[in-house]
Amino acid sequence: MAHCAAHPAVLFALLLIGTAAVVLLTFPSKDIPEAPGFMYGIVLDAGSSHTSLYVYKWPADKQNGTGVVTQHSECHAKGGGISSYAGQQGAVGRSLEACLDQAVQDVPAHRHTVTPVYLGATAGMRLLHISNPQQSAEILLEVGKKIQSYPFSFRGAAILSGQEEGAFGWVTVNYLLENFIKYGFVGRWLSSGRPTVGALDFGGASTQITFVTKDRVEQQKDMMKLRLYGQEYSLYTHSFLCYGQDQVLKRLLAHIFKSQGYADPVTHPCYPADSSVSVELDGVFNSPCTAMYKPSSYKARGSLTVRGSGHYEQCQGNVSEIFSFDRCPFSQCSFDEVFQPNVTGSYMAFSAFFYIHSFLQRVTGIPVSTAAQMEEATQTICNMSFAQMLDLAPDQASRLRDYCASSVYIKILLLRGYGFDATSFSRISFKKKAGDTSVGWALGYMLSLSNLLPSEKIGTWRALPPGVWQALIVFSVLPLGAIVAFVGLEWKRRGREDAAI
Repeated sequence: MAHCAAHPAVLFALLLIGTAAVVLLTFPSKDIPEAPGFMYGIVLDAGSSHTSLYVYKWPADKQNGTGVVTQHSECHAKGGGISSYAGQQGAVGRSLEACLDQAVQDVPAHRHTVTPVYLGATAGMRLLHISNPQQSAEILLEVGKKIQSYPFSFRGAAILSGQEEGAFGWVTVNYLLENFIKYGFVGRWLSSGRPTVGALDFGGASTQITFVTKDRVEQQKDMMKLRLYGQEYSLYTHSFLCYGQDQVLKRLLAHIFKSQGYADPVTHPCYPADSSVSVELDGVFNSPCTAMYKPSSYKARGSLTVRGSGHYEQCQGNVSEIFSFDRCPFSQCSFDEVFQPNVTGSYMAFSAFFYIHSFLQRVTGIPVSTAAQMEEATQTICNMSFAQMLDLAPDQASRLRDYCASSVYIKILLLRGYGFDATSFSRISFKKKAGDTSVGWALGYMLSLSNLLPSEKIGTWRALPPGVWQALIVFSVLPLGAIVAFVGLEWKRRGREDAAI
């Protein structure tokens, strides 16, 4: 009768299986440490034209003092920005209810009471604070009361400075591009070693430029230092109030009204030639940004007929006049007597920059990846009739009239204002999202504020319980024993073979 001798490799495999069984039996499941889970945070981005709510999450254990934050969900409130509800009792609170209700569903119930909520208001509220401080305070008080009626931990509603808005936008861009840290193949977050990218933000009431610079910043208020992931960054950041898209279009109209003596009708060189619209004067002159163009007296409900002429060169001339390029009290300036170092490296342009750039590409078929292409696409748009644009972009009907002016504006802002040239313009990428995360200041805000959030105790996660240590010892010793046994068997087998020979 033949005997089937077990192969040593089989014995080795059986020993490993036995080892695994021993490990499972050595300690009860309750000794296995549970992951610390996620913390959540909510930011309401109260912009000048609308409010967006973002839910973020990050591991309870932090990375070098800053939580590794990802976007969990987002919600866009219907209606205008919170500043548009000035003087309307209860309206601003109601405008936030749908998004706050969604946040209740998006954040796990057991995390509600420890989830912080921050509301940051930007240039729309900065303007309201200038024109009517009492109304801006009332709005912040009302949104605070509304948020406090939800089961979260309300941490305040504040108006961000322009510098904060720019700097937090820069943080968002570089975090999403993994320019601070990256996830290594060993399962750890590591320093990326990559250069950072500048941030170009274009909102409804202001525009921001932010980038790392080694040059001396001659206006100290435009220098900001941030510390993230153990690194310190020296930023140049400046926010131009009244240079956001909505306010620029108002200022351009006001400038044209004034230059033509407020006479009816008014010819607008940036509007398509076949376009005509009635514009209420109060809708133009109700902003601090148009104060210098405001007539000494006018009927609040009065209006002017505005007819387009579709004249690119005249449009460019009028848009240029809302900037001030003449005087500079420093070694160099962008515009409006503001110091700016030379732009270097790569940049990401987002918010309205993205939408205008995307429209130019879509309607003209031009890539708009160089300064020359920007010029070509802008001129092409400005020479189109309203009917031509409507045929190419019917979903943009309500905005078509303004695309020529907006395109001319960002061309002048980027090339003449910020100083991008034929080489550096090609290093600007126009983005709406990076992965599944919206690009804007809100994520950067949460990344920075997460330094202030308490971290859960994770001692049981890092210091293994006794049962696990026993299992690891068994799991380490038994395989070593199996290897020794395997080598011994193999040595004896070969010895018998040699003896037989």
